[in-house]
Amino acid sequence: MRARPPIRTALVTGGTRGIGLATALALARRGVRCVLTWRWGTADEREVQALFAAADAPPPIIAPADVASLDDTVALFDGLKDRLDGLDALVLNAGGAPLAGDWRDLDRRALHQSLSYSAWPAVDYLRQTERAFGHLPRYVVAMSSTGPDHYTVGYDYMAAAKSALEVLCRYLACHLRRDDVRVNVVRSRAVRTETFDRAFGADFAGWAERVAPHTARHWVTPEDVAGVVVALCSGLLDGVNGQVLTVDRGGTFSDDSMGLFAARASQPAQPAS
Repeated sequence: MRARPPIRTALVTGGTRGIGLATALALARRGVRCVLTWRWGTADEREVQALFAAADAPPPIIAPADVASLDDTVALFDGLKDRLDGLDALVLNAGGAPLAGDWRDLDRRALHQSLSYSAWPAVDYLRQTERAFGHLPRYVVAMSSTGPDHYTVGYDYMAAAKSALEVLCRYLACHLRRDDVRVNVVRSRAVRTETFDRAFGADFAGWAERVAPHTARHWVTPEDVAGVVVALCSGLLDGVNGQVLTVDRGGTFSDDSMGLFAARASQPAQPAS
C-alpha cells in the first residue's frame, strides 16, 4: 500500500507552552508549519520563535485566540485562510476549568464554562476549518487526561468536561469517517508542567516522590505526549480512529495502595521526632 504524503500544516491550540508547545515543536522538527494559539497567561513570541529556529523548524504562526469564543475562532481562521492553503492536522490542546471545592458549592455556570473551553472547541474548530479552506483536516487529536476514570482533588469540572470531549470525539470519528478524517484522543497522566504545579501546588511532586520514590519513574513528560500525537498524524497509524490512547508510562495500572505498601521497604527511614 502506498504511504500517504506527510502532513504539511497543523494547528495546535494552547501551543505556546507545556504539552502544546512540545507537540508543536515535535511536528515542526518534521517540517510541519504550525499555527499556535494562546489565551491564558502570556506568550513571549520571541522566545517561542527562538525555540523553533533552534530546532531548524519552519517558523510558526502565533495568534491569540480564546478557544471558548466563537468570535475569536472565526477571526483566527479568517486570518489563516490568506496565509495557508489548508490544515492537515488539528491538535486540540487548550482547555480550562476552575478547581472545585465541596460538592455543595458546585456551580452550573462553572461546568458550562469548562465544557466551553475543554470540549466544544472540537466542533467549532472543525467547522471553521471547513469554512475557511473548503475541506477538513486529515487528523484531529484532542488532549484529555485520566481524570474521568481516576479521582483527583478539585478536578470535578475538568473531569466532566474531558469525559464529554472523549465521547464527542468518538462520535465525530464516526461522522467524519466518510471524509477520510481520523479523530483520536490522547490521555496523559501526571505531566509536570506549570499548569500542573498551579493546579495541585508546587510542593506536590516533591511530596509524592518522598512518599513513593518510584513515582518519579511515572512522571510523563510533554515530549512523551507529543510523540504520540506525531505518530497519530504520521500516516503510520491510520488504522486507529475514534480511540482514546493513554500516555502514562504504565503508571495507571501499577500506582495503587498495594504498590505503595510493597515499596515501603525501599524508602529511607524517617528520623524519630
